[in-house]
Amino acid sequence: MTTLGSKTAAPRSVTGWRSAQAKRAIITVLGWSVALVIFFPIFWMILTGFKTETAAIADPTLIFSPTLESYQAVHERSGYARFALNSVAVAFGSTFFALLIAIPCAYAMAFLPTKRTKGTLLWMLSTKMLPSVGVLVPIYLIFRDVGLLDTRTGLIIVYTLMNLPIVVWMLYTFFKDMPKDILEAGRMDGASTLQEVFFLLLPLTLPGIASTGLLSVILSWNEAFWSLNLTTSNAAPLTAYIASFSSPEGLFWAKLSAASTMAIAPILILGWMTQKQMVRGLTFGAVK
Repeated sequence: MTTLGSKTAAPRSVTGWRSAQAKRAIITVLGWSVALVIFFPIFWMILTGFKTETAAIADPTLIFSPTLESYQAVHERSGYARFALNSVAVAFGSTFFALLIAIPCAYAMAFLPTKRTKGTLLWMLSTKMLPSVGVLVPIYLIFRDVGLLDTRTGLIIVYTLMNLPIVVWMLYTFFKDMPKDILEAGRMDGASTLQEVFFLLLPLTLPGIASTGLLSVILSWNEAFWSLNLTTSNAAPLTAYIASFSSPEGLFWAKLSAASTMAIAPILILGWMTQKQMVRGLTFGAVK
């Protein structure tokens, strides 16, 4: 009986192992397929940037003679470095101020909640559902009167307010998952609120804060609506730089692709370099 049982169990274990392997292979293929579908437009844009204008329109194939003509034309037409510097200043500046405001806000909501805390969080998130064009006119008039049009300071203010609800929500979730016993132990040892935040809370939630900051940088870098409407030349970031390659004569696809590739290259490199930190931070508690 024992021998028969062992012989029966072996095929079942092999069948289960093969089934698990098949499921894993299917999931892997599906994952790569979705990734390739998402990445293909970016890949096609990069390739188009190495074509001539004629080839970009008349010869949409993967086989062509690459050229740097479009990149040279883009570089000669306008200063890429100035637009890139504006994007860096605005993206990282707005992220810094968003975190500066959101950390104490999320701390208060996570560890000193009131009856209105959840309602406040929902209200903050609901502001992201408001179309940006709905508040464009009043913001434009205010910025015009106080002299913030076409300035980095103006964009930093707008981007900070734009990302603040998401940053607060993510940090609130990270802080909420923190064991309160650690903070209580710090209080028993005589730690003040600032010491509690700086020496206990921030080091323990650093992965979550880092991923939140990276997400804020990406959102600010990719924002086009406000940059196109609140800037002209002095503070224009790379999103306005890309838009400048559409003209009344039409779209120059090769030059537009080259400009877009140059605009997204820094943030793509940053994303690839920090993907482990971002995934680690998001799995820390923001995504459940």
